Amino acid sequence: MTDNFKTENDNNSNTKKRPYTANSQEAYSLRKSLRTIGVEIPEILLPNRQVDLQKWAVVACDQYTSQPSYWHSVEEYVSESPSTLHMIFPEVYLEDDDRQQRITNISNAMRRYMDEDVLVQLPPSLVYVERTLRTGKRRGLMVALDLEQYDYHEGSQTLIRATEGTVLNRLPPRIAIRQDAMLEVPHIMVLIDDPGKTVIEPISEEISEAEKLYDFELMMKGGRIRGYQVSKPAAIKKVLHALAQLADPETFQKKYDVGKDKGVLLFAMGDGNHSFATAKECWDNLKTGLSEEEKQDHPARFAMVELINVHDDSLVFEPIHRVLFQADPVQVLTAMKKYYAAAGQGFDYESFSSKEEMKEKYKALLLRKANNGDPPVHLIPYMCSGEWGILKISRPKRNLEVGTLQEFLDDYLNRNKDVSIDYIHGEDVTAELGSKGGNMGFLLPIMNKNNLFKTVIVDGVLPRKTFSMGEAHEKRFYLECRRIIR
Repeated sequence: MTDNFKTENDNNSNTKKRPYTANSQEAYSLRKSLRTIGVEIPEILLPNRQVDLQKWAVVACDQYTSQPSYWHSVEEYVSESPSTLHMIFPEVYLEDDDRQQRITNISNAMRRYMDEDVLVQLPPSLVYVERTLRTGKRRGLMVALDLEQYDYHEGSQTLIRATEGTVLNRLPPRIAIRQDAMLEVPHIMVLIDDPGKTVIEPISEEISEAEKLYDFELMMKGGRIRGYQVSKPAAIKKVLHALAQLADPETFQKKYDVGKDKGVLLFAMGDGNHSFATAKECWDNLKTGLSEEEKQDHPARFAMVELINVHDDSLVFEPIHRVLFQADPVQVLTAMKKYYAAAGQGFDYESFSSKEEMKEKYKALLLRKANNGDPPVHLIPYMCSGEWGILKISRPKRNLEVGTLQEFLDDYLNRNKDVSIDYIHGEDVTAELGSKGGNMGFLLPIMNKNNLFKTVIVDGVLPRKTFSMGEAHEKRFYLECRRIIR
């Protein structure tokens, strides 16, 4: 690593030297090594010192989609102050009639913030982030990832991959915003599988107060956030070397006990997969008009994200349960038996008169399964009007209970158009809804986050709504920006 990562930090200019020049052999080698691990050192934009950061940073646009009152409160608090609120499209408003005007306003706000020097560009560097949450201190690292190393389609073997299925009809509204945008303002969190804590965690031991970029309380009970600039070549070199070690093919094959037919998975989407997929679609459209040289370092080739170690002690995976509406439970259970038999899987269920009785039996079954090494079986509690029960699917073809259940639900919903589904956070809410007449609820276990990478590598992308990385107010807040046009 060389001093090519350093530039003069002239706050009066938005034009900085790039971390390398196209004519340098050293720069070529550096670029090649970065591309191998799908990384770019971003030129990050942050608000100037006159901006109120509490009003600047707002939560991801795909949160509180059924709670317009939340966004009304944010709008009232922010008002006309400089804020990322003016550069995003809260999805609670996606069905409103003023969509095009909102998109125009977003582009205008971005240009205005650049023209008025509201945003100041840092030299090429990383940003180390500490977010204080109810579960502890979550550590992250802002980097840019190479969209050429990403493919969200099923069966992908790329270095960067989706963890859940990508719903294509969710992309067009996002594409409409990004394709003409001057800036990207990311809420994307990407996971790395680093049990030795070699990439992100060591930075916390080396940062100093002199490198602090921001330190403030996020609005709406979002917790405290601190950010530190990581620009020293030696520090960046350590990060890149640790990532390269994780991406080593031999290390990867031994770690996950897989053959050479499995491509290395270094970066797995945590939150924001559809935003990352949008960036990919926009880049694929743009690059058709670029020369080979222009494609190498065009800013739109990359998307900025926050890297999180899946082994971070504060990171909690929470289950997302299912409830069917306007469903006949007897018909559902009959359809399940037929579906799983046709798929070569065993199916049975046991019903109980109370939740307490079901839970006692469920715990006993789990304990026996853990102690006796019984043949694989997926146990899924369910409830409907006046009844609690446990589904038992033996010889499952999916690694996780959610996959086994969702495959059936997709098929059943396709055959029964009058039945609908919702994805619910919280066991109590699921039980309340699932127990109502004409409904049927299913409780799913907490996914062991340590199994995420192995499952995606072996099984492919997970069913949608498999897990949630914390609660809504713990999602990423928009804060850092980056130019995506020249």
